[in-house]
Amino acid sequence: MGLILVHSLWAFFAIALILINYFISVYKKEGFKPFLKQLSLRLILPVTVLVFSLKLILYKNNQEDFNYQWKSSFENKTGISKKLFLKDDKFRGMNVFKLGRKNSETTIDALIKSNIEWVALLPYFYQETEKSKTVSTPDTIGKWSRRDSLFIKDIKILHTKEIYVLLKPHLWMSSGWRSNINFENTNDWTNWFADYRKNMIHYALMAEKTNVDLLCIGTELRSSLKHIPKKWLSLIKEIRAIYKGKITYAANWDDSFQFTEFWNALDYIGVQAYYPLTKNNSPTLEEIKKGWNVHIKKLKTISDTFDKKIIFTEIGYRNDASATIKPWVWGSFFERFYTKKSDKAQLLAYQALFEKVWNEPWFAGVFPWEWNSSDFPIYEKPAQNMIAVWYANPTKK
Repeated sequence: MGLILVHSLWAFFAIALILINYFISVYKKEGFKPFLKQLSLRLILPVTVLVFSLKLILYKNNQEDFNYQWKSSFENKTGISKKLFLKDDKFRGMNVFKLGRKNSETTIDALIKSNIEWVALLPYFYQETEKSKTVSTPDTIGKWSRRDSLFIKDIKILHTKEIYVLLKPHLWMSSGWRSNINFENTNDWTNWFADYRKNMIHYALMAEKTNVDLLCIGTELRSSLKHIPKKWLSLIKEIRAIYKGKITYAANWDDSFQFTEFWNALDYIGVQAYYPLTKNNSPTLEEIKKGWNVHIKKLKTISDTFDKKIIFTEIGYRNDASATIKPWVWGSFFERFYTKKSDKAQLLAYQALFEKVWNEPWFAGVFPWEWNSSDFPIYEKPAQNMIAVWYANPTKK
C-alpha cells in the first residue's frame, strides 16, 4: 500500500506540473480572459465535481441502517477498577496505543467505565525491514529515555486506579512483517538476537521497577523461534532473574506451537487471534459463531498439550462489512471510497467471540485491538458497550 501511495503522489505532481505549464502557456499567448475561462472549465469545474462526488461516496459508505441500544447499566461508574480478576482470573483487557501522548487520565476513566481491568501498553523498538540485520537498542539498558518515562508514568497512573498492566514491547518495521525475519547464516541471527535481547532486558527492568503485572517477551517472531530456540530459552532465564511477575509470548494465530520447551517455560500462551471466521460480507451472528468452531478445537488442543491457559494478546475487527473475512488486514486511505462501514458487523464479531470463547475453561481472557484505532476503532462504537457488558460480571471458575 505504501508503494501505491508513492506512485499516486508522483502521478499527482506530474499532472499538476503539466496543468501549470498549460495554463501559463494560455495566459502568455491569449491573455487573461481566455486563461480564466480555461482555468474554470479545465480545472476548477472538474475538481469541484470530483470533490463533490468523493464526498457523496464517503457519505453513502458511512450510512448504516443499524441502531444499537446502549446498555449503560453495565458500566462501572465508580472511577476505579472492580478487580474481578481476583475472583475468576479472567483478563478483561484492552490494547491502548500511545496512551501517554494523550490525556491519559481521561482515557483511563473511560476504560474503567467499560469494565476494563487490564491495559496493554506497547513500547516500540525499530528495525527498518524484515531483511535488516540490526535492531535499534537503548543507549543504556535500564536508563530511561523520555519516551520510557511516559510509559512509567502511565503504569503508575493505571496502578493508582487499580488497573493491571501488560507490558507488551513490539518490534516495529517500516516494511515487511516480523514473522518473516530470516538470515542465511548463524552469525546474522546471533547479532540480530543480541540487539533484540538488549531491548527485552531493558523492558524487563522497567517491568520489575514498576511492578508490571504481566510481561510479553515477544510478538509474532516465529522464524526466530525456529532458527535460534536456545537463545530464546536463555533469554527467558535472564528475564526470570530480573522480573518476578508472570510472562507470556504473543504467537500469531496460524503458528505451529511446536517449540515445547519454550511454551513450557512461560506462564500463559499468548495468541494474536485474528482468525478468519467467514467468507462473506455482513455475516449473521450464527455464521460468525460457526466460524469459531475449528479454531476452538485447535486452541483447546494447544492448551491441553502444554497445560497452560491461553490469552488473546490481540484480537480486532474493523467496523466494515468484511471485518470477519481477514481480520488482520489494516485499512487504507483509498478503502474508505469502496468499503461499506458496518458497526453492526464489528459488534457481531465481538459478540460471537464472547459467546463462543469467553467461558471456555482454557481461555484466560482477551486484549482487543485497539481502543482508539482509526482502523479497528472501539471507543464510542457499539463494540465498546458489548465488551463492557461481557466484562461486567465474574465468570465461574
